[in-house]
Amino acid sequence: MNYKEKIIDFDEAGKFFKKIKLNKKIIHCHGVFDLVHPGHIRHLSFCKSKADILVVSITPDKFIKKGIYRPLVPEKIRANNLSVLELVDYVIIDKFKYPYNIIKKIKPDYFAKGNEYFNNPNTHTEKEKQTLKKIGGKMLFTPGDVVFSSTKIINENEISLKYDKLKNLMDVNKYTFEKVIDVIRKFKNIRIHVVGDLIIDTQNECEAVAGLHKTPTLSLIKKSSRSYLGGAGIVAAHFASFSNKVTLTTVLNNDRLGKLAKKFLKKYNVNLNPIYETDRPTTEKNIFISKNHNLLKVNNVSNHPINNTSLDKIKKNLKKNNYDIVVVSDYRHGIFNNQSCKEIIKSINNKAFKVADSQVASRWGNILDFKKFDLITPTEQEARYSLFEQDLTIRALADKLIKVSKSKNLILKIGERGLIALGKNRPDYITLDPFVDNLKDANGAGDALLAYSSAALFKEKSLIMASIIGILVASCKCEKKGNLPLKISEIVSKINKIKDLMV
Repeated sequence: MNYKEKIIDFDEAGKFFKKIKLNKKIIHCHGVFDLVHPGHIRHLSFCKSKADILVVSITPDKFIKKGIYRPLVPEKIRANNLSVLELVDYVIIDKFKYPYNIIKKIKPDYFAKGNEYFNNPNTHTEKEKQTLKKIGGKMLFTPGDVVFSSTKIINENEISLKYDKLKNLMDVNKYTFEKVIDVIRKFKNIRIHVVGDLIIDTQNECEAVAGLHKTPTLSLIKKSSRSYLGGAGIVAAHFASFSNKVTLTTVLNNDRLGKLAKKFLKKYNVNLNPIYETDRPTTEKNIFISKNHNLLKVNNVSNHPINNTSLDKIKKNLKKNNYDIVVVSDYRHGIFNNQSCKEIIKSINNKAFKVADSQVASRWGNILDFKKFDLITPTEQEARYSLFEQDLTIRALADKLIKVSKSKNLILKIGERGLIALGKNRPDYITLDPFVDNLKDANGAGDALLAYSSAALFKEKSLIMASIIGILVASCKCEKKGNLPLKISEIVSKINKIKDLMV
């Protein structure tokens, strides 16, 4: 039997085991099995010695709360790991937090628990006993006193499953790396309209002056400065790296930085739809750096709301039916506020695919201002801020955010841990780790992910494909200095390197 044939669907379990039981004894055990360790093997061996058929059910991802980012191994891979064991006859991914329902479906002769539950019984164990009693089953306890802990192993060791997670997703969905590259190459003619706050990011390389001062003063000698396109501007530029039909609507001043922004956008082939306000300087964020350490940030910014004339111009442009994707890029520097958010959202053409990115976790904006969007891509910090939830596990956080936001799709960016994606109509989670071999600059990785994931989701209608492309592109961006748009050739090269490692 192929190991994947051992994995039985929860809803089919009752009928399945009714057919095979006949003259055979069934033993059933249940657990997380995040990492299969010697303690698990000993437990499973004992179980198999007591019956003809060993059935293992596993707790689904959404109910595991042993750590913020647990389980380490997604439920489908955990099921695969168990199914390849010769000891195990069948595996079931449970739908519930506790195994009472699956016990009723399987109707095992025995239900096995670890010895620790014999010594320390709890209400759940007692309920399992009562459930077994009703179906004529009996509870057994594994003998022995050597206890292994998946949590301890995971906490004490650096364990990476990035290739396993990617391979499993691709195999299940019959994706190839050639398919991924082909999807990316089809983005060229997507019409994209980005609306949001443009920023000029300036990096000032400095030398700290040594010596004591009478006052606590930081003394610096500025050696060089370099400015980059930031905010909604660089978001638009990332879209323009694959599409020749990208428009940016933003509010500028016709000052030095406003003119610089226009030069950048022309260079990146972004069609600029500028709205000028003379009393608002073009936003600049200065960072002062010494020996790769960030010393100080000084911003030249006006956060007061844009005037009604500017807002009307934005709304008028959004009502046009000449965009496939509309992206709101909110930095809370004037374009978006409590009132304008509602008016801007209402103005977006109903046929457009709506994407929201709100990079405001440290201020007063909120990704929840953009409800019922096709895709939202907040960071973990932004998500926790929006929901006022500090302690939820990452999967529970994703669950709550997609429900409260009423979004169709969520890609939650979790930094060095990669991403977790969830769709309104998808019962399972998509988790992917980054593939960064030589970290140079993580700044802009989220912008690149936003652009490519949005295009993939719009084009392919697949959150899985969008997540795969998003994590691969973000990883590629992390290996490039500065928040600069990627070339398709750079992405293809990165994908081929990963492909070679997985062969």
